[in-house]
Amino acid sequence: MNYDIFNGDADGIIALIQLRLANPKQSTLITGVKRDIELVRKTNPVEGDSLTVLDISMEKNVEALESALNAGAQVLYFDHHRSGKIPHHTGLEAHIDLDPNTCTSLLVDQVLEGQFHLWAITAAYGDNLIKRADELCTKAGLSKSQSELLREFGTLINYNGYGTAVTDLHYHPADLYQSLLNYSSPFKAIEDADSPFHKLREAYELDMQKALSVESYHSENTLTVFELPYKPWSKRVSGVFGNLLANKNPDSAHAVLTMNIDGSYTVSLRAPLNNKKGAGDICSQFATGGGRAAAAGINALPKTKIGDFIQSVRNYYA
Repeated sequence: MNYDIFNGDADGIIALIQLRLANPKQSTLITGVKRDIELVRKTNPVEGDSLTVLDISMEKNVEALESALNAGAQVLYFDHHRSGKIPHHTGLEAHIDLDPNTCTSLLVDQVLEGQFHLWAITAAYGDNLIKRADELCTKAGLSKSQSELLREFGTLINYNGYGTAVTDLHYHPADLYQSLLNYSSPFKAIEDADSPFHKLREAYELDMQKALSVESYHSENTLTVFELPYKPWSKRVSGVFGNLLANKNPDSAHAVLTMNIDGSYTVSLRAPLNNKKGAGDICSQFATGGGRAAAAGINALPKTKIGDFIQSVRNYYA
């Protein structure tokens, strides 16, 4: 059996799109909302099975990964998040790069030697690697309007991945992947009036209007914090809203706190774009926290810990 295991955001979905356009394969899809990252444990591989794992932290999946390898499965792993100690095993092919200016889809793009380079650029935009994606567009000879379309598309795919449960999303990430796999280029999807691009564009605009009407909860030179209510639109927009804020003020860190049903908060933290480090380390100080240097989060931050979180960010970037 083949398993394709991937993050439900733009980077995870597009990484798999590239691989399966290059090498079509029937597989069982394992994915979920963006923060659902302990996905390898949802498989039960045996000898001869293959696992393709994309855009989820190896550190968070290492026990299930080692179990799969010991069972005799072959594992292909691409990622750019905290990896911990990478297992040494003949059954594992790992492409791990923690550089804050890369993403999983760009790692796949390198291995595929640019076969579906426009999709990789779209993923880079979705992962908020704006400067890197702009440079790739210039090298590819794309016009400004074409670059802007890829940036919008990447943002929309990423937007779809945020939520507490898949019922919060406009598309289940597996369904979105399967729909977009029909297009060899993101421009072909944009040209198709029936593609997910157009539904997501309309939904994104409505949700973002609500987010932009919220005033900041905390603001200083090193950090701006916004608190969003317990609403489906808040959960959907939290990550892309954080990216938008980060791009507007690249010298400051930004955090979006979205209330959970139990009164705790889901946290999306963005390091300053001009100092893309520390976000993963800060969030990892808190239970249910983790991520990468430029962008990280906490799944359930108690309200009593908000002050500690703000102080941790302030201390790091002061």
